[in-house]
Amino acid sequence: MHHVDSTSGVRLAVHDLGGEGPTLLCSHATGFHAIVWRPMAQHLADRYHSIALDYRGHGAATVPVDGDFHWRGFGEDALAVVDALGLDRPLAVGHSMGGAALLMAEVWQPGTFGALALFEPIVFPATRPANPAGNPLAAGARRRRAEFPSRLDAFENYAAKPPLDVFTREALAAYVEHGFVDTDHGTVRLACEPESEARTFEASGSDATWDRLGEIRCPVLVLSGRVEPFQPSSWARQVVDAIPGARVEHSEHLGHFGPMEDPPAIADAIDAFFRSLA
Repeated sequence: MHHVDSTSGVRLAVHDLGGEGPTLLCSHATGFHAIVWRPMAQHLADRYHSIALDYRGHGAATVPVDGDFHWRGFGEDALAVVDALGLDRPLAVGHSMGGAALLMAEVWQPGTFGALALFEPIVFPATRPANPAGNPLAAGARRRRAEFPSRLDAFENYAAKPPLDVFTREALAAYVEHGFVDTDHGTVRLACEPESEARTFEASGSDATWDRLGEIRCPVLVLSGRVEPFQPSSWARQVVDAIPGARVEHSEHLGHFGPMEDPPAIADAIDAFFRSLA
């Protein structure tokens, strides 16, 4: 694990997931962390060298000193890692918020990435209908159980009920392994505090990325699961239409957690896309 300094006093964590070949930077969703990409990276180990970062407030990264989770910070985190590691136009894959962070980085510094494969990136069109339930994700994050007797207890709890019961066992094990920290009294606690997750959800769409998608020139693939109302899948086509030359692929058997629901399928899809550019 390497540490990289970012803005707002944040110290990021970067993890080497192994493999041989071109560098693939993996960018996680809100509430997750770098290691959830391990099952996908293992499937690609003979084709790509995968690295992944923990964004501010997630995994082993620190929280902003001012407590501000405005999404511009996640774009700054992505750029900080690319710059600190001296990566030259790496390929990158992003999920949800992590996809938005990669788009922000490419907009602000054109040519940062060689190509982007994004699963339901969170960038909002102006025409997106308002969710009548408000922001249920933030409310749900604040209600999350933050502490368990052990990682095994956490794993069994998540495996038995939505929403994480759709993860493969390998992906769920990776999430639990790095998603908790040991406490002084023998229990484990979420590495991403519920309040940090809630503030991240509340700040979603706080950047102006949508208005600048037309400036992106690197190849982009947008992946999504089945189209559902008020879900990122419902505006994936609009994201693609806003980015010159972008492509879209839908997978009816997946939901918003697609990269953790079927890591081999996502791995094969992004590999096919990257190979098509050679």
